[in-house]
Amino acid sequence: MGNSVLMATRDTTPSVADSQPVKSAERTIHILETLAASPTRMSLGELQEACKYPRSSLHALLRTLKDLRWIEADESGSRYGIGTHALLAGTSYLDKDSVVGRAAAVLETLRAEIGHTVHFARRDESSVIYLASRGSRAEVRRMHRVGRKLPCHATALGQALLAELTDTEVRGLLPPVLEQFTDDTITDPDTLIAELGDVRARGWSLEKEQGTAGIVCVATVVPYRIPATDALSVSMSADIASYPAEISRIADVLTRHAAAWAREMRTEGIR
Repeated sequence: MGNSVLMATRDTTPSVADSQPVKSAERTIHILETLAASPTRMSLGELQEACKYPRSSLHALLRTLKDLRWIEADESGSRYGIGTHALLAGTSYLDKDSVVGRAAAVLETLRAEIGHTVHFARRDESSVIYLASRGSRAEVRRMHRVGRKLPCHATALGQALLAELTDTEVRGLLPPVLEQFTDDTITDPDTLIAELGDVRARGWSLEKEQGTAGIVCVATVVPYRIPATDALSVSMSADIASYPAEISRIADVLTRHAAAWAREMRTEGIR
């Protein structure tokens, strides 16, 4: 009886140790994310500098990841990059997401009506991840590969999605330093907050050469969730964007299609 009472009243609250991340798993993910973010393969020394892990531990993790084909090495065996199994995991995400599966048809329709490159992306904390793109033949260079991750503050997609949050929430998400990509990138948090106010008032964002020189983007959220996590955008050359009537036309078409797509998904119970 006594033992039964003790068992029934024993504290089952998870201990502090249970809630702590597993160090080896955390390090493995950090290595993969570091390699994924690098534009080139990285040496052991470069990875150690980036990750700050002991050389022996890092080498053992790299060997395991290489054996499991999550990473691969060049012919010299000294420089590492993401492997085929990482690609399979990412592709599985796209295949199983019901919203991404519907994006292709929406982007095709938008491209046909608007005539410029179109994108679909999802917010991940203070960044956006491109999940689908369709480019016009004249604008191939502005295509973003699926899986590319860019800071919200420097993209129309990201600004549209940040505008869904309160100013306090936005400040809590922003990194200490806003990375500068061009002379026009917003790097001051207060300036960004003011811009988000304009986005909320318009219902769409306008980013002029803040992420890439010579490129202007218009974006709006797909409001099937509250707050929205996904957005659509149109990118074009700064020459075309110098005509206010063209910007208005694009914004009208984009917001109309985004709203219609959101209604369709809500009707089908997709959240």
